Amino acid sequence: MQLHEFVDAVTGQEPPMTRTADDIVAAGRRAQRRRRAGFASAGAAGLVVVAVAGAFALPTLGAGRDTTAAPPPAGAAAAAPAEARWSDAPPFTFTFRGYDAGPLHVQDPIVASVGYQIASVYSDGHISNDKPVTADEAEAGGDAVERKRRTAGGKPTLWAYLTVYRPGVFDPAGIKDGRKVTVAGHRAVQATLPVGLDPSKPLDEGNKLLAWEYAPDAWAAVTSFSSSVASPSFQDLGGLVGGLKPSRPKPAPVPFTVGYVPAGYRPLQSGTHAMPGLSGIATARAGDYGGATFTRPAAPTSGLTAPYDAAENGIKDGFHIFVTPASSSNQSPEPGVTKCYPGSDRRASGDDAAGGGFCNIWNADGSVVLQVSGMGLGNRLPLAELEKIAKGIRVADVRDESTWTPAAQALRP
Repeated sequence: MQLHEFVDAVTGQEPPMTRTADDIVAAGRRAQRRRRAGFASAGAAGLVVVAVAGAFALPTLGAGRDTTAAPPPAGAAAAAPAEARWSDAPPFTFTFRGYDAGPLHVQDPIVASVGYQIASVYSDGHISNDKPVTADEAEAGGDAVERKRRTAGGKPTLWAYLTVYRPGVFDPAGIKDGRKVTVAGHRAVQATLPVGLDPSKPLDEGNKLLAWEYAPDAWAAVTSFSSSVASPSFQDLGGLVGGLKPSRPKPAPVPFTVGYVPAGYRPLQSGTHAMPGLSGIATARAGDYGGATFTRPAAPTSGLTAPYDAAENGIKDGFHIFVTPASSSNQSPEPGVTKCYPGSDRRASGDDAAGGGFCNIWNADGSVVLQVSGMGLGNRLPLAELEKIAKGIRVADVRDESTWTPAAQALRP
């Protein structure tokens, strides 16, 4: 799945009907809903489950954007906040917190990687279509986004996210048609992006990118796809520059650990209370628990102008791990069952077996499903390898983040 497909769906007229990334893509294409990893194309029958918003009360990352920190005990001395330096933190670490800038609201980051961390950005003047419709909305049918837009006074749609790159990873010179500017005293580059992010198509004035140097050789970039040409404007996006501050580094946790990874594959990115990468940002409020992406060979950590999975065929050989509630699946829960499904029937060069497919493992009561998928990532791993990966994973208590493991440790056997 590619970024332009997410843009078409998240800013489009039709909302996602289930809690999966490919379901969002399917909505964008106006196609039938299907399994995240291609369940329908694998030839198996599945049951589409419409997720109800708020069905799971999930823990937050400390005092998050929608929570209030508990006051210190009476008589306790207030500890001075430790000053964090941007360059101190290793990969798979969150180093900033959500903040507000006028009408824009940056959330706490939920995606981490070897090169950056990503957070959703919302706007008071827009609708962000990154969560599933409710059961009542699905029952009513019709265009739920249009109904919400009318209820909200005709607000336009927006999908936006902030990517904070590690030092040396982002290359501002690589931004096509980027214009050098200065914002709040920081070196910056701004650019208008094409329709659907397809380089062959004309520019869309509603699609904007603003990148700035927040520390020496370290850049952040806000990417905005809006159905309104006027908002958010580059001036609005520039308001985010001064608000980005370092916080106490926090390792990005995931609700599982891996026991087996095929030779040559390396961790690329993770999702905390979300799927990994831009899939997690596209479904940020879907209630998923966590995930990770592995790739072979190791991804570059310099010269980037966008997240790894933004470009067409950006990941050529890899696999995903997803841990989600049963409501994120369009298959009937099968408590305690492990099942694998073939994908592409082509043979990868040099392999003895066809690659691709995915494996599901349901927990004992069928409320949580673990999936390991090679679909859409080069399809080079044989199904037997995907099954071996899945059976080596140990899932923590998905509702108790204190049982989770920092991704940097969890993703290495």
